[in-house]
Amino acid sequence: MKTNIIPAIRLTLFCAVFFCGFYTLSVLGIAQLAPNSGKGETITENGKTYHVNVAQAFTEDKYFWPRPSAVDYNGASSGGSNKCTSNPDYLAEVEARIDTFLLRNPGVSRKDVPAELVTASGSGLDPHISVASALVQVKRVAKARNLPEDKVSALIAANTEKPLLGLLGTEKVNVLKLNLALNKL
Repeated sequence: MKTNIIPAIRLTLFCAVFFCGFYTLSVLGIAQLAPNSGKGETITENGKTYHVNVAQAFTEDKYFWPRPSAVDYNGASSGGSNKCTSNPDYLAEVEARIDTFLLRNPGVSRKDVPAELVTASGSGLDPHISVASALVQVKRVAKARNLPEDKVSALIAANTEKPLLGLLGTEKVNVLKLNLALNKL
């Protein structure tokens, strides 16, 4: 028994030192290379502070809409619905979102509605949408703000984030930043 316990204790101590010390400090060091040194980014506008990396609820026609949220955009907890794609309740919820989107975006056909605008992300707090999801909303936003569609499209292009190092990820648009830029027009 002594031959088994001593190696187990050594392994436990090694893992505790490695994972609680070395690994944690390594991740912290790598985070310092990230934008904002790994801290959350906030924007303060008109006395209100917004968290850039957490989706915000925008439902008015004059704003671009984010992905739906299973947690009502509550940054204190994240999570998906845990319903599979064959669940009747989930299918009804997605169908209602499609109907709402089509009603508020006349001229958009059902096949042109991006899936991400009617399905929640895994965390329910994804602040980004694809460029295609932003472009499909241009007509509604431009009409609600009495702006030319090409000016709104140009604003999307100006707020499109490129993939990290040109390789990792896809082009995306932060909905909060886009809507704040829209308010400044």
